[in-house]
Amino acid sequence: DVWLGNAQSLIEEGTVTLQEAICCRDDIMVYLMDKGLEPGHAFKIMEVVRKGKALKDPVKWAEYEEEMREHGVPEWYIDSCKKIKYMFPKAHAVAYVTMAFRIAWFKVHIPLAYYAAYFSIRADEFDSEFMIHGKEKVKAKMKEIEQQGNNATQKDKGMYTILEIVLEFYERGFDFLPIDLYKSHSNKFQIEDGKIRPPLSSIAGLGGIAAENIYQAAKDGQFMCIDDLQLRAKIGKSTTEMLSKFGCLDGMSQSNQISLFG
Repeated sequence: DVWLGNAQSLIEEGTVTLQEAICCRDDIMVYLMDKGLEPGHAFKIMEVVRKGKALKDPVKWAEYEEEMREHGVPEWYIDSCKKIKYMFPKAHAVAYVTMAFRIAWFKVHIPLAYYAAYFSIRADEFDSEFMIHGKEKVKAKMKEIEQQGNNATQKDKGMYTILEIVLEFYERGFDFLPIDLYKSHSNKFQIEDGKIRPPLSSIAGLGGIAAENIYQAAKDGQFMCIDDLQLRAKIGKSTTEMLSKFGCLDGMSQSNQISLFG
Protein backbone atom coordinates (compact mmCIF):
# COMPACT_ATOMS: atom_id res chain seq x y z
CA ASP A 1 0.00 0.00 0.00
CA VAL A 2 2.87 2.38 -0.66
CA TRP A 3 1.97 2.81 -4.33
CA LEU A 4 -1.43 1.23 -5.08
CA GLY A 5 -4.27 3.17 -3.52
CA ASN A 6 -1.81 5.60 -2.04
CA ALA A 7 1.01 7.43 -3.89
CA GLN A 8 -0.45 6.45 -7.28
CA SER A 9 -3.81 8.01 -6.48
CA LEU A 10 -2.25 11.16 -5.04
CA ILE A 11 -0.17 11.63 -8.19
CA GLU A 12 -3.06 10.91 -10.58
CA GLU A 13 -5.28 13.38 -8.71
CA GLY A 14 -2.60 16.06 -9.00
CA THR A 15 -2.22 16.40 -5.22
CA VAL A 16 1.52 15.66 -5.31
CA THR A 17 4.36 14.83 -7.69
CA LEU A 18 6.39 11.63 -7.54
CA GLN A 19 9.20 13.55 -5.88
CA GLU A 20 6.85 14.66 -3.07
CA ALA A 21 5.18 11.29 -2.49
CA ILE A 22 6.39 8.85 0.18
CA CYS A 23 8.47 6.24 -1.68
CA CYS A 24 11.03 4.87 0.80
CA ARG A 25 11.12 4.79 4.59
CA ASP A 26 14.02 7.27 4.63
CA ASP A 27 11.75 9.83 2.92
CA ILE A 28 9.57 10.07 6.02
CA MET A 29 12.31 10.89 8.50
CA VAL A 30 14.01 13.40 6.17
CA TYR A 31 10.68 15.11 5.33
CA LEU A 32 9.60 15.41 8.97
CA MET A 33 13.00 16.79 10.01
CA ASP A 34 12.73 19.35 7.20
CA LYS A 35 9.38 20.33 8.69
CA GLY A 36 11.09 20.99 12.02
CA LEU A 37 10.30 17.83 13.99
CA GLU A 38 12.93 16.71 16.46
CA PRO A 39 15.10 13.97 14.81
CA GLY A 40 14.25 11.38 17.47
CA HIS A 41 10.52 11.92 16.97
CA ALA A 42 10.89 11.87 13.19
CA PHE A 43 12.66 8.54 13.48
CA LYS A 44 9.97 7.02 15.72
CA ILE A 45 7.20 8.10 13.34
CA MET A 46 9.13 6.61 10.42
CA GLU A 47 9.48 3.30 12.27
CA VAL A 48 5.78 3.15 13.11
CA VAL A 49 4.76 3.92 9.52
CA ARG A 50 7.21 1.59 7.75
CA LYS A 51 6.02 -1.36 9.90
CA GLY A 52 2.37 -0.58 9.14
CA LYS A 53 1.58 0.16 12.79
CA ALA A 54 0.08 3.64 12.44
CA LEU A 55 -3.47 2.40 13.14
CA LYS A 56 -2.55 -0.34 15.61
CA ASP A 57 -1.95 2.13 18.46
CA PRO A 58 -4.52 4.91 17.86
CA VAL A 59 -3.68 6.79 21.07
CA LYS A 60 0.03 7.08 20.27
CA TRP A 61 -0.67 7.79 16.59
CA ALA A 62 -3.02 10.63 17.58
CA GLU A 63 -0.09 12.22 19.41
CA TYR A 64 2.10 11.88 16.32
CA GLU A 65 -0.63 13.38 14.13
CA GLU A 66 -0.97 16.36 16.43
CA GLU A 67 2.79 16.94 16.42
CA MET A 68 2.93 16.72 12.62
CA ARG A 69 0.05 19.19 12.21
CA GLU A 70 1.75 21.61 14.61
CA HIS A 71 4.74 21.59 12.21
CA GLY A 72 2.65 22.16 9.09
CA VAL A 73 2.60 18.60 7.74
CA PRO A 74 -0.32 18.48 5.24
CA GLU A 75 -3.31 16.15 5.72
CA TRP A 76 -2.57 14.15 2.55
CA TYR A 77 0.81 13.24 4.00
CA ILE A 78 -0.65 12.08 7.32
CA ASP A 79 -3.33 10.02 5.50
CA SER A 80 -0.66 8.50 3.27
CA CYS A 81 1.33 7.42 6.32
CA LYS A 82 -1.71 5.63 7.77
CA LYS A 83 -2.24 3.52 4.62
CA ILE A 84 1.30 2.13 4.43
CA LYS A 85 1.75 -1.51 5.50
CA TYR A 86 5.47 -1.92 4.83
CA MET A 87 8.28 0.13 3.26
CA PHE A 88 11.75 -0.59 1.88
CA PRO A 89 14.71 1.49 3.01
CA LYS A 90 16.20 3.49 0.13
CA ALA A 91 19.47 1.50 0.20
CA HIS A 92 17.47 -1.72 -0.22
CA ALA A 93 15.70 -0.31 -3.27
CA VAL A 94 19.02 0.86 -4.73
CA ALA A 95 20.49 -2.64 -4.19
CA TYR A 96 17.64 -4.21 -6.16
CA VAL A 97 18.04 -1.75 -9.03
CA THR A 98 21.83 -2.19 -9.07
CA MET A 99 21.42 -5.96 -9.17
CA ALA A 100 18.93 -5.63 -12.05
CA PHE A 101 21.46 -3.58 -14.04
CA ARG A 102 24.12 -6.26 -13.49
CA ILE A 103 21.77 -9.00 -14.65
CA ALA A 104 20.76 -6.92 -17.68
CA TRP A 105 24.43 -6.36 -18.59
CA PHE A 106 25.10 -10.10 -18.66
CA LYS A 107 21.92 -10.74 -20.65
CA VAL A 108 23.14 -8.35 -23.35
CA HIS A 109 26.89 -8.92 -23.34
CA ILE A 110 27.44 -12.49 -22.03
CA PRO A 111 24.08 -14.07 -22.79
CA LEU A 112 25.01 -17.74 -22.36
CA ALA A 113 26.22 -17.03 -18.82
CA TYR A 114 22.91 -15.27 -18.14
CA TYR A 115 20.75 -18.09 -19.51
CA ALA A 116 22.80 -20.83 -17.82
CA ALA A 117 22.42 -19.06 -14.47
CA TYR A 118 18.73 -18.26 -15.00
CA PHE A 119 17.79 -21.81 -16.01
CA SER A 120 19.83 -23.27 -13.13
CA ILE A 121 17.99 -21.10 -10.61
CA ARG A 122 14.64 -21.98 -12.21
CA ALA A 123 15.53 -25.65 -12.72
CA ASP A 124 12.50 -26.87 -10.73
CA GLU A 125 10.19 -25.46 -13.41
CA PHE A 126 12.43 -26.28 -16.39
CA ASP A 127 11.07 -29.30 -18.26
CA SER A 128 13.46 -30.61 -20.91
CA GLU A 129 10.71 -32.56 -22.64
CA PHE A 130 9.23 -29.30 -23.94
CA MET A 131 12.23 -26.98 -23.84
CA ILE A 132 15.38 -28.48 -25.35
CA HIS A 133 14.00 -29.77 -28.66
CA GLY A 134 13.68 -26.50 -30.58
CA LYS A 135 11.47 -23.43 -30.56
CA GLU A 136 8.54 -25.03 -32.39
CA LYS A 137 8.00 -27.43 -29.51
CA VAL A 138 8.29 -24.49 -27.10
CA LYS A 139 5.66 -22.53 -29.03
CA ALA A 140 3.34 -25.55 -29.13
CA LYS A 141 3.53 -25.94 -25.33
CA MET A 142 2.93 -22.22 -24.80
CA LYS A 143 -0.14 -22.39 -27.03
CA GLU A 144 -1.41 -25.41 -25.13
CA ILE A 145 -1.15 -23.53 -21.81
CA GLU A 146 -2.77 -20.41 -23.30
CA GLN A 147 -5.74 -22.44 -24.50
CA GLN A 148 -6.36 -23.66 -20.95
CA GLY A 149 -7.06 -20.08 -19.88
CA ASN A 150 -8.04 -19.83 -16.23
CA ASN A 151 -8.03 -23.62 -15.98
CA ALA A 152 -4.24 -23.72 -16.31
CA THR A 153 -2.58 -25.11 -13.20
CA GLN A 154 -0.15 -23.07 -11.12
CA LYS A 155 2.62 -25.37 -12.36
CA ASP A 156 1.71 -24.64 -15.99
CA LYS A 157 1.62 -20.90 -15.29
CA GLY A 158 5.08 -21.12 -13.74
CA MET A 159 6.32 -23.14 -16.71
CA TYR A 160 4.92 -20.55 -19.15
CA THR A 161 7.29 -17.90 -17.78
CA ILE A 162 10.27 -20.23 -18.33
CA LEU A 163 9.00 -21.11 -21.81
CA GLU A 164 9.04 -17.39 -22.70
CA ILE A 165 12.71 -17.15 -21.70
CA VAL A 166 13.54 -20.39 -23.56
CA LEU A 167 11.84 -19.04 -26.70
CA GLU A 168 13.86 -15.83 -26.37
CA PHE A 169 16.99 -18.01 -26.00
CA TYR A 170 16.22 -19.76 -29.31
CA GLU A 171 15.28 -16.51 -31.10
CA ARG A 172 18.71 -15.11 -30.22
CA GLY A 173 20.31 -17.99 -32.11
CA PHE A 174 21.33 -20.20 -29.18
CA ASP A 175 20.70 -23.91 -28.73
CA PHE A 176 20.82 -26.72 -26.17
CA LEU A 177 23.04 -29.79 -26.22
CA PRO A 178 21.44 -33.17 -25.41
CA ILE A 179 21.29 -34.38 -21.83
CA ASP A 180 24.25 -36.72 -21.39
CA LEU A 181 24.78 -39.33 -18.70
CA TYR A 182 28.45 -38.36 -18.31
CA LYS A 183 28.60 -34.72 -19.41
CA SER A 184 25.47 -33.27 -17.77
CA HIS A 185 25.74 -31.85 -14.25
CA SER A 186 23.24 -33.00 -11.64
CA ASN A 187 21.48 -29.62 -11.37
CA LYS A 188 23.46 -26.91 -13.20
CA PHE A 189 23.10 -25.78 -16.80
CA GLN A 190 26.62 -25.59 -18.25
CA ILE A 191 28.08 -23.69 -21.20
CA GLU A 192 29.76 -26.04 -23.67
CA ASP A 193 30.95 -25.29 -27.22
CA GLY A 194 28.79 -22.17 -27.52
CA LYS A 195 25.68 -24.03 -26.37
CA ILE A 196 24.09 -24.97 -23.05
CA ARG A 197 24.04 -28.50 -21.68
CA PRO A 198 20.95 -29.15 -19.49
CA PRO A 199 21.42 -31.02 -16.19
CA LEU A 200 19.98 -34.41 -15.32
CA SER A 201 17.51 -32.75 -12.96
CA SER A 202 15.85 -30.95 -15.90
CA ILE A 203 14.16 -34.25 -16.76
CA ALA A 204 10.72 -33.86 -15.19
CA GLY A 205 10.11 -36.41 -12.44
CA LEU A 206 13.74 -37.49 -12.12
CA GLY A 207 14.24 -35.79 -8.77
CA GLY A 208 17.24 -34.02 -7.27
CA ILE A 209 18.51 -36.97 -5.22
CA ALA A 210 18.44 -39.36 -8.18
CA ALA A 211 20.16 -36.76 -10.40
CA GLU A 212 22.93 -36.27 -7.81
CA ASN A 213 23.38 -40.03 -7.36
CA ILE A 214 23.75 -40.54 -11.12
CA TYR A 215 26.16 -37.59 -11.40
CA GLN A 216 28.38 -38.86 -8.59
CA ALA A 217 28.31 -42.47 -9.84
CA ALA A 218 29.29 -41.36 -13.37
CA LYS A 219 32.44 -39.75 -11.92
CA ASP A 220 33.68 -43.23 -10.95
CA GLY A 221 33.73 -44.42 -14.55
CA GLN A 222 31.56 -45.68 -17.37
CA PHE A 223 28.55 -47.83 -16.61
CA MET A 224 28.88 -51.37 -18.00
CA CYS A 225 25.12 -51.78 -18.42
CA ILE A 226 21.75 -50.52 -17.16
CA ASP A 227 21.88 -52.93 -14.22
CA ASP A 228 25.28 -51.47 -13.26
CA LEU A 229 23.85 -47.94 -13.49
CA GLN A 230 20.91 -48.85 -11.26
CA LEU A 231 23.17 -50.49 -8.71
CA ARG A 232 25.82 -47.78 -8.52
CA ALA A 233 23.45 -44.79 -8.69
CA LYS A 234 20.82 -46.42 -6.45
CA ILE A 235 18.00 -45.74 -8.92
CA GLY A 236 15.02 -47.81 -10.03
CA LYS A 237 13.46 -48.88 -13.28
CA SER A 238 11.25 -45.78 -13.60
CA THR A 239 14.30 -43.50 -13.47
CA THR A 240 16.17 -45.48 -16.13
CA GLU A 241 13.06 -45.30 -18.32
CA MET A 242 13.16 -41.49 -18.03
CA LEU A 243 16.84 -41.46 -18.98
CA SER A 244 16.16 -43.78 -21.91
CA LYS A 245 13.44 -41.42 -23.17
CA PHE A 246 16.10 -38.71 -23.59
CA GLY A 247 18.57 -41.03 -25.31
CA CYS A 248 20.90 -41.14 -22.31
CA LEU A 249 21.09 -44.95 -22.39
CA ASP A 250 21.51 -45.43 -26.15
CA GLY A 251 23.81 -48.38 -26.88
CA MET A 252 23.73 -49.60 -23.28
CA SER A 253 22.58 -53.18 -22.70
CA GLN A 254 20.34 -54.18 -19.83
CA SER A 255 22.88 -56.62 -18.39
CA ASN A 256 26.52 -57.51 -18.97
CA GLN A 257 25.84 -61.24 -18.58
CA ILE A 258 26.49 -63.37 -21.66
CA SER A 259 23.77 -65.78 -22.74
CA LEU A 260 24.97 -69.36 -23.24
CA PHE A 261 22.54 -69.73 -26.15
CA GLY A 262 22.94 -66.27 -27.70
